[in-house]
Amino acid sequence: MITISLCMIIRDEAETIARCLDTVKDIVDEIIIVDTGSVDKTKSILTEYTAYIYDFKWIDDFAAARNYSFSKATQEYILWLDADDVLLEEDRKKFKYLKEHMEPSVDVVMMKYNLGVDNKERAACTYYRERLIKRNKNFKWNDPVHEYIKPTGNIITVGIGITHKKLKQRSSRNLEIFEKMIQSGEKLSHRNCFYYGRELNANGRYDEAMVYFEKFLSQEGGFYSNYMDACIEFSKIYTKKGDTKSAIKTLLRCFEFGVLRAEICCELGIQYEEMKDYERAISWYDIATKLSKPENTLGAVIHNFYDYIPYASIGICYFKLKNIQQAIKYNEKAAEFKPDSFVVNNNRKYFNSLLNCERKQP
Repeated sequence: MITISLCMIIRDEAETIARCLDTVKDIVDEIIIVDTGSVDKTKSILTEYTAYIYDFKWIDDFAAARNYSFSKATQEYILWLDADDVLLEEDRKKFKYLKEHMEPSVDVVMMKYNLGVDNKERAACTYYRERLIKRNKNFKWNDPVHEYIKPTGNIITVGIGITHKKLKQRSSRNLEIFEKMIQSGEKLSHRNCFYYGRELNANGRYDEAMVYFEKFLSQEGGFYSNYMDACIEFSKIYTKKGDTKSAIKTLLRCFEFGVLRAEICCELGIQYEEMKDYERAISWYDIATKLSKPENTLGAVIHNFYDYIPYASIGICYFKLKNIQQAIKYNEKAAEFKPDSFVVNNNRKYFNSLLNCERKQP
């Protein structure tokens, strides 16, 4: 059986740290926490879980803090988590099995990262990350913000999920780190142009975000999912500006970088639906329902865009076209994927009432 060090960097996580550690404490062999300046009750909570608590002066560099946490590990493998991550019970069972049966020749284990989990523990978005790392391979974190490890060697991908249950509101911290990098004269990498664009967009600085999304899209060599996300966010800025034509053109640019994805098809459907061009909206939504969902991808997959959203949207478009029977048909298809959906159930009642009225008419 392999041994595992859990390495975390945290600051002011009194609300979430116990929830996280309770789901993993019986799986790992040691818990190492690097605190970057907590002023709440985080440290007092941590003493109930581990004696390995280290202080690290915050220098606006997530990679530096994570590398410091890795330097304190003593076990064969290193698991990293954020304080608002948890392992759901089914994933805990799978992780225990992996620990007992994994070959020690493995260097990196890629695991699912589940985001936007609803009250039935269904993830809205999933992607894979390097999660379990062989310590003696001396992997290093890169980039001060949106940090990453470049996986090499014997890499396996497993179906174990780490679930992100965010409580804190998004801050301007990442944006400030990028701007310090720029002010110091550092040229942003291709990858960081994308992430800086996202931070600018999230903070309402749309014109600047467009500049960096354009810088990212004008170069090759990035992850396809980043190109897809850049096109979607870029197009939404155009939508905010009332430039629908440019929004659509920006979404279509995504096809330069890879295969058709349902996320882009649905965004195109949304654009045409907003324009009241329901026939074209239906055609894009219909394409989305026919596409296979990517598996084991490093990039994000937004699950509802492959079934529930396009079917529900087609139903609404047919309703707008006064074709109630088709509206009901596609609403019921959406219900197959989300039977508890308020939208689906509300539409079901309304569409059926309209159909009954039609039948009663002489």
